[in-house]
Amino acid sequence: MLQSAVPQTAGPDPASAAPAARPIVLVGLMGVGKSTVGRRLAGRLSLPFVDADHAIEEAAGMTIAEIFERFGEAYFRDGERRVIARLMDGRPKVIATGGGAFINAETRALILAEATAIWLDAHPHVLAERVRRRDTRPLLRDKDPLQVLTELAAVRNPIYAEAHIHITSHKAPHEATVAAILKALATGGRR
Repeated sequence: MLQSAVPQTAGPDPASAAPAARPIVLVGLMGVGKSTVGRRLAGRLSLPFVDADHAIEEAAGMTIAEIFERFGEAYFRDGERRVIARLMDGRPKVIATGGGAFINAETRALILAEATAIWLDAHPHVLAERVRRRDTRPLLRDKDPLQVLTELAAVRNPIYAEAHIHITSHKAPHEATVAAILKALATGGRR
């Protein structure tokens, strides 16, 4: 079910009245706002928030860029898989994943079975504009962000589409995306 981000309307927040029964996991390409939206969503739902990338950095004692540089992407993806499996402990929380996490078949199966997966989708042009602001993404180092994101979208979007809920993130405040997620959760936006 495709939900578009819409401006928040006044009145009570129906989703905040009923806490999530299981983890909510945000998936999607880099730059779509999973961490920022996830933090705000967790606050609105009175749930803990976990950024999987930060949990990986904490577990490894180094940044993601350092992990990529020293050990390569395959090593990072294996660590990412193990950290996300640990985070999926059955307790309600909001988890923001890295862009490649849901691509791993084992991680995806775990998320789909034990959480509510929400795909935050945005056009590569919007994402390229957002990611140009920071130079912390190993997959974009010394490359054209629009080209990389367009190629990643072609490969990954069909996999992200397996998520239970789809939300389109537009050039709008993150609160609009949070409102769209809350509406989808409140109306049983599962496919």
